[in-house]
Amino acid sequence: MRSSYLLRLLALPLISSAFAARIEQAASALALPKRAEAAGGKFEGHDDKTSTDGALTGTTFNGKNVPPGTELESATLDEQIKDGYWLVEFFSPYCHHCKAFAPTWQTLYEFYYTQDVLPQISGSGESDSDLNSFTRYYNLKFAKVDCVANGDACADRDIRSYPTVALFKGGVKVKASSGARDMKYMSGWVEEVLESIRPGSRPKDGPKLPKVGDHEVEKTLMPEQPPMPAGDKIGAAGTATASTSKSTVSATRIPETPNPVGKSTPLTAENFQRLVTTTHDPWFIKFYAPWCHHCQAIAPNWQGMARQMRGSLNIGEVNCEVEKRLCKDVKVHGYPTILFFRGGERIEYDGLRGLGDLIDFANKAVAVADPLLDVDAAKFEELEQKEDVLFLYFYDHATTAEDFAALDRLVMSLIGHARLVKTSDPVLCERFKISTWPRLLVSRDGKPTYYTALSPRDMRDFRRVLNWMKSVWLPIVPELTASNAREIMDGKLVVLGIVSRDRPEEFLSAKREIKNAALEWIDKQTQAFQLERQELRDAKQLRIEEAEDRNDQRALRAAKSIRINMDDIERKEVGFAWVDGIFWERWIRTTFGISVLSDNERVVMYDYDNHRYWDNTMTGNPIVPSRTSILETLPRVVSNPPKISPKSTTTALGHVWWVFRGQVFEHPLVSIGLALGVLVAFAIFARRHVKLEKLPTGYFQVGEKGGPMDGLLGGNSGTGGQGKVD
Repeated sequence: MRSSYLLRLLALPLISSAFAARIEQAASALALPKRAEAAGGKFEGHDDKTSTDGALTGTTFNGKNVPPGTELESATLDEQIKDGYWLVEFFSPYCHHCKAFAPTWQTLYEFYYTQDVLPQISGSGESDSDLNSFTRYYNLKFAKVDCVANGDACADRDIRSYPTVALFKGGVKVKASSGARDMKYMSGWVEEVLESIRPGSRPKDGPKLPKVGDHEVEKTLMPEQPPMPAGDKIGAAGTATASTSKSTVSATRIPETPNPVGKSTPLTAENFQRLVTTTHDPWFIKFYAPWCHHCQAIAPNWQGMARQMRGSLNIGEVNCEVEKRLCKDVKVHGYPTILFFRGGERIEYDGLRGLGDLIDFANKAVAVADPLLDVDAAKFEELEQKEDVLFLYFYDHATTAEDFAALDRLVMSLIGHARLVKTSDPVLCERFKISTWPRLLVSRDGKPTYYTALSPRDMRDFRRVLNWMKSVWLPIVPELTASNAREIMDGKLVVLGIVSRDRPEEFLSAKREIKNAALEWIDKQTQAFQLERQELRDAKQLRIEEAEDRNDQRALRAAKSIRINMDDIERKEVGFAWVDGIFWERWIRTTFGISVLSDNERVVMYDYDNHRYWDNTMTGNPIVPSRTSILETLPRVVSNPPKISPKSTTTALGHVWWVFRGQVFEHPLVSIGLALGVLVAFAIFARRHVKLEKLPTGYFQVGEKGGPMDGLLGGNSGTGGQGKVD
């Protein structure tokens, strides 16, 4: 018995070592499939060929780098796939079908990731931020989920067999395919998905597919893409490379001539996206309805403009009665709506619709495709002679690509208004006293106005910069037209010169005098502004010194906290403009009672917001286009109250209604008080009316027996006597 006991004791170490070996084997069996590399091996993963992140390490396909695919985990899966489209493989590292399917899935991922979806766009497509990127164009990403390590994620999505490939849109499973399928089946499945995302973007017969494990394939030309002519050399350096591999067709498209036939192209929902929104080609497009009279009136001018822009600019049109969904997506609210598109951005044309006006805008729009002009002092002075308004962007060696990208975005919005150029010329920096970079200013008739924000963030703020540009992109003395009238007159007192082009000498002389008056007024206002600001600063400094002398810390803090904001000071802004008195003769005669035919060139100071104007000087003489006449009258008009009595542009009744509307409807408190007064009056009236209805219903009738009036009318008097009967 003792011997058996000793044998058992001696066997304990063997049992423990065997048990430990079993535990180690079980642990290795349950571990994630990140196995050590075998001797001489290069790969790891569920098929011993691909890495655990779903892509071969450092792979390339058709000469492009393919990054590792995305491996999703339970904790972050919902957050990652909530946006866009995701094509996800659910697999098990111990599934033989998954191991067989892994090379197919890898080749499929490489093939689609490296496709040139927009070969007309420069860029390799290797980065998701590239316009030619498959991932960016379709917003589709490939990924995989290990269902052994993330069993709950697979169970929640009803994955019952491996491998299963599922398509998710916005985090919701749209469709799925189970089993180890071949390349042709999977490509057909993916092509169906891509065509549903962007209709018309895939080749009808499908792409030419690679064999599983290949690293290159002949490229398939996308729709509307002509092949390169024979003999063209392929390669980054422009030379052919000797290779025994199959020749590939370059997907680079020859730049097409815009508007080759000089006609307006009818656009539909199918070709609008392919031709307009997904390209960098500029398009000038009219959205119309056949029954619209304005659309019918502009049609001949539109076709004439299309003929004039042959070979220069693409012209198109959309029938919103047929393409209702497209017009709704573009947010067309009236007919006709005319938009200019380029590179996914757009601006609305709100100018006149004459043939010359449309051609003028189209010619300026063509220049958008050109790089931003870099000027020196001599070139800038030459441009100043041609352009009324010039925006000038100063940069130096430290200006970043992000700064220039923000600058390029502004060009589209300036079409038809002003021109934007850039410079690093020291002579121009000295002329405009530039000491910080980047800096932006506008030059109007040689007078600079500066964008005051200086921080990099403010210089890249597209909306803020554009709003400033809109406030200064008119010339100092612009022509008043139907398209810019509100922009010129809203919130301003406008010195309006009424001139006639039919008298060239008087016309040029009047414009020159009005511009000289405008420049001198601006100089005086600038000096007054600076003087007023300095006075406020001096007053603040005086308070600080006074508080320091009294050693009053509370008053000192209050004085230092004063912020000088010149925008808080109310002042009537003054603008200058001229109008063709012949073209607008009827409006001028009915509004101001002036006819340029009989009264010659005149000047009125027009306060549009308050429906009043001044057309006489202090002495009662008419204001004429003369620097002296304008500058003598203007200070008396802008004073508060005006020292010269204004005239009204409305009738007496219209003026009463306008005052009533301004005092009541445009003041919330007065409007509320008036509404409450009406309600109270109505309530009082209704209450009195109800009381009258509730009074006793007793009454008498004339001639009724026993009535109190019977004795007077010959009836019974109530005493039994007989009355007199006629």
